[in-house]
Amino acid sequence: MQTQLNKKRIYSFEFFPPKTEEGLARLKETQLQLGQLGPEFFSCTYGAGGTTRDRTLETVVAIQQSGQSAAPHLSCIGSSRESLREVLEEYRSHGIRHIVALRGDLPSGMMSAGEFRYASDLVAFIRQETGDHFFIEVAAYPEVHPQARNAQEDLRHFKIKVDAGADSAITQYFYNADAYFHFVDECEALGMDIPIVPGIMPINNFSQLCRFSDACGAEIPRWIRTKMQGYGDDSASIKAFGLDIVTGLCDRLLSAGAPGLHFYTMNSAGHVSTIWQRLGLS
Repeated sequence: MQTQLNKKRIYSFEFFPPKTEEGLARLKETQLQLGQLGPEFFSCTYGAGGTTRDRTLETVVAIQQSGQSAAPHLSCIGSSRESLREVLEEYRSHGIRHIVALRGDLPSGMMSAGEFRYASDLVAFIRQETGDHFFIEVAAYPEVHPQARNAQEDLRHFKIKVDAGADSAITQYFYNADAYFHFVDECEALGMDIPIVPGIMPINNFSQLCRFSDACGAEIPRWIRTKMQGYGDDSASIKAFGLDIVTGLCDRLLSAGAPGLHFYTMNSAGHVSTIWQRLGLS
């Protein structure tokens, strides 16, 4: 893995669009706190088949109006070219120049995948429709996409996204740094030179994290699971151990030359801010 210590590091935070007024108030407070850390951008997720389209737009527009840079997620599965063309124009009209382009999940009950099969199709479409207007992020999977037949196939699909016009990538979260280093080495061997920013998931709720991980294919090392389970209902010890694990992971990644960090905040500032301070990033 080639180090990028002399390049500007990219730090960013991810939100999901709130469903309630209480959630909206909490998100505004979280953004205010994390905004003081000077991130490159805030990203905002997009529900399966565009189910949170309006709320994603409202969230990223509010972020833009606060003076921060916003990067909406945009998924293509189940969508038509015309519907995505409308979304892209909406974002352009609000001055948004950064998009996280994803395949996404087909909503429950929807039978057709629409006019797009892969995220690479979406990247190519965005470039075709808007040229270089948008800086395009894509997803990367150091531990292999759960639906890929094998690691080699997954790497080929990632290269197709890069060749289609992706500017940068954000990984699925992981707790095994070696998996990330190996993935980056393989990408570099194939001539891919875009930044591959590690996705970082603070450990707020371990049982919830286990459910997320089982669903998305992110591995929680056995020794971490065993230690966490051994704490039982001792939430203070779980929190302390989780902070130690994730801070250590981030430190190792940055020390080895990772181009930055992308934090999955779950709309909460607490753990992220603590990890940030421990790393001395302020």
